[in-house]
Amino acid sequence: MFDSLTEKLNSVFKKLRGHGKLTEQNISDALKEVRLALLEADVNFKVVKDFIERIRARAVGQEVLGSLTPGQQVVKIVHEELVSLMGGSNSGLNLSYKPPIPVMLVGLQGSGKTTSAAKLGKFLRDKGRKPFLVPADVRRPAAIEQLKKLGEQLSIPVYPSDPQESPLTICRKAVQWADGESGDVVLIDTAGRLHIDEDLMKELEQIKKEVIPREVLLVADAMTGQDAIHVAKKFNDILDIHGIILTKLDGDARGGAALSIRAVTGKPIKFVGVGEKLDALELFHPDRMASRILGMGDVLSLIEKAQEAIDEKKAQELQKKLLKDSFTLEDFAEQLKQIKKMGSIDQILSMVPGMGRLKLPKDFQASEKELGRVEAIINSMTREERRHPEILNGSRRLRIATGSGTTVQDVNQLLKQYLQTKKMLRTFRKGGMKGLPRGLFS
Repeated sequence: MFDSLTEKLNSVFKKLRGHGKLTEQNISDALKEVRLALLEADVNFKVVKDFIERIRARAVGQEVLGSLTPGQQVVKIVHEELVSLMGGSNSGLNLSYKPPIPVMLVGLQGSGKTTSAAKLGKFLRDKGRKPFLVPADVRRPAAIEQLKKLGEQLSIPVYPSDPQESPLTICRKAVQWADGESGDVVLIDTAGRLHIDEDLMKELEQIKKEVIPREVLLVADAMTGQDAIHVAKKFNDILDIHGIILTKLDGDARGGAALSIRAVTGKPIKFVGVGEKLDALELFHPDRMASRILGMGDVLSLIEKAQEAIDEKKAQELQKKLLKDSFTLEDFAEQLKQIKKMGSIDQILSMVPGMGRLKLPKDFQASEKELGRVEAIINSMTREERRHPEILNGSRRLRIATGSGTTVQDVNQLLKQYLQTKKMLRTFRKGGMKGLPRGLFS
């Protein structure tokens, strides 16, 4: 996400850093480029205009012109204004109410509303809540069945909606049902349309009045850019929504909706969808997103992903092995499994400061497919071969390649990666960060 915008902004900042001192003209020229980059990223025109003027007011003054590092000061100002533009901080869900707490998900058809309801259910369950899912879309064929299947995958209760009943009746009965089952959050998946119409909004208004939801969340598709912003404004004008779930953000290299929607509606983005899997829903943190846009990484999110994915006991066992310098291919495979839980390689790299700008080869498949191939190779080895890869001669490598459905070149490449990893870990063990080659993380 934001790939193009990040690249262009970093090009502008690189020029600014090249000047020992900045003049008003330098800053004016830079802001023209920033403005163009934001417009090309599909950010709302008025939002861009106000944003640039706020930066100009701060940048053309002693805060920058009198600074010893004026280029860095401009970057700092842009970062702070981006954070402010996207809402300042994550507001989260307001669930401080007597259960069961109704939460309405609204939006147009195709925005990812049903999947988002399931993802949000998993998110809340993982936080210790007891969510219930309610399919209240009786118009879209198979909508009820879709949410039912998603609920089964996640082991989250789904209200058995009757498509012959009205959405209003379904929602009323579902809240009563959840109360009887000791549920504490009721996630209502409402109907959508291809466009906003009077009947849809009247139906949603009636449901809101009936169940009095603690949160009304608009599910908007980031890929639709300016349309997502217009839709958000209309839904907010009529329903007075509490926040937004922005879906498909991983597929939107421009990111204009994420940067505009808060300024236009006055309502915060609370969650973002960053993939198709049911765990690919993240809290939206404006400060972290601003850092990623500016190529500064997102260390806090990376740490949180690692904490969720990595088994603490296995990590301690690995630490002992590293101290003894006994890191085997079995350990290598285990670490790959942990990485797979965290997401794709390119997603992880985007969170590492300085690595978000790393250009991966076009044929690089930063996905489970590549990691799966590595696992297949290691699984085709005997225990002795995994623990003592030095015994892998030509015939053994051919046998492993055949057994894993790969080539001898793939096996050789894996062994090379393993030896490089082992060498790097040995460097850590001996000298810590000081022992690493200079410039590795620059």
